Amino acid sequence: MFLLNFSHPLPADQLARLAQLTGQSVETVLMLPAQFDQAQPFVPQVEALIEQVPLTPEEWQTAPLLVVLPSLNYIAAIVLAELHGRMGYFPSVVRLRPVEDALPPRYEVTEIINLQGVRDAARKKRL
Repeated sequence: MFLLNFSHPLPADQLARLAQLTGQSVETVLMLPAQFDQAQPFVPQVEALIEQVPLTPEEWQTAPLLVVLPSLNYIAAIVLAELHGRMGYFPSVVRLRPVEDALPPRYEVTEIINLQGVRDAARKKRL
């Protein structure tokens, strides 16, 4: 599985947690730091960031991908739109939370959120 990480690096124990939650080993971790110039439009910056991912059009549509979203909501929304356009569906995302009382601050994998499943379930609620 490919992990597209737009956030904090995950140590080995957290990668093992991802494998436990998904039933698949994380073969490739792509660190994609989302440090954006606030004075410039975000869409072209996201496009340039996603262009760094070394996947073919076929791999975008077929490879198992998991995403750690950037924390800034505007960037995360654009990343999801860009990924959906390339993949044809919403990716599953990793939810991280801070480890309580950890010094220095650390994050842990909390859950995997199947965004396509959320979308599909919401679609059934249309009137």
